Amino acid sequence: MVESIARVRHIRVTPQKARRVVALIRGKQALEALAILKFAPQSASEPVGKLVAAAIANARVKADASNTFLDEQDLYVSRAFVDEGTTLKRFQPRAQGRAFAIKKRTSHITVVLATPDEVAAASSSTKKKASK
Repeated sequence: MVESIARVRHIRVTPQKARRVVALIRGKQALEALAILKFAPQSASEPVGKLVAAAIANARVKADASNTFLDEQDLYVSRAFVDEGTTLKRFQPRAQGRAFAIKKRTSHITVVLATPDEVAAASSSTKKKASK
């Protein structure tokens, strides 16, 4: 019954590379996702791993605030996506006085963890809307 969101913004990882890592954990159990990210060779796996850990901590705090029991084994990654952040534009000198543009891209990464009963409630409400 708990849904927690964690976001990191303006992180210096290109969105294309971050999406590759986020695709590894989408739909997985939260603790399994942490294990996958721990051993993934991509450089973007470290910040995404920290983000999943933060989302687990957010779920724990949210459950404590509402006085509900939370088993971390029940949490799974219901949504995870990467949006493009601002692009830092830098210039490198080239031959004959020319300038070569370098684009240093950033990402906004969002991870949403949920428990299975919350997803069942959300899917039943969308079915009711679709049938009307």
